[in-house]
Amino acid sequence: MEERQDKVPAAGGESPDAQNQARTPQEELAELRAAVVRYKEEAEHNWQQFLHAAADLENYKKQASRQREDAVQRARYAVLAAVLTVVDNLERALEHAGGDDEKIVAGIRMTHRHALEVLAKIGVTPMETLGQMFDPRYHEAVDVVAHQESGVQPGTIVGELQRGYFVNGEVLRHAKVRVAK
Repeated sequence: MEERQDKVPAAGGESPDAQNQARTPQEELAELRAAVVRYKEEAEHNWQQFLHAAADLENYKKQASRQREDAVQRARYAVLAAVLTVVDNLERALEHAGGDDEKIVAGIRMTHRHALEVLAKIGVTPMETLGQMFDPRYHEAVDVVAHQESGVQPGTIVGELQRGYFVNGEVLRHAKVRVAK
């Protein structure tokens, strides 16, 4: 095949070869140095863009990881809260159990104890509230009662309507309590 080379005359009517021959080596050197500077600036700009993109990606990974951990924690708390309703029902059954059927009461006690042991293995522990001072970080006051007992200071928890629980040191469920006036 035959290659076809069309020479397009440059501005002023000279061919590109004629223009290159007319330049001095100093002009060519200056032009090459300018090109090197341009390419270095472009490379630096591209490098900075790369660094920013890498930092953005790393930040995204950390944020996604935190969101995933938060979702797992919320799901865990929801499941534990559901299990606590079963424990509450077992406690109510024990409170209202009569002496008529000792085997049933013993079975409920055993199931209740086992449920608390399983919860303890995964970091869930009950709050101790009776006799403690009311703290809204841990307690929910559902009743304020005038208490005549000597030595009971106002703000002391005198009754527990629903037990509160911690999971790994954080409040899983606030205790619902009666507080002395």
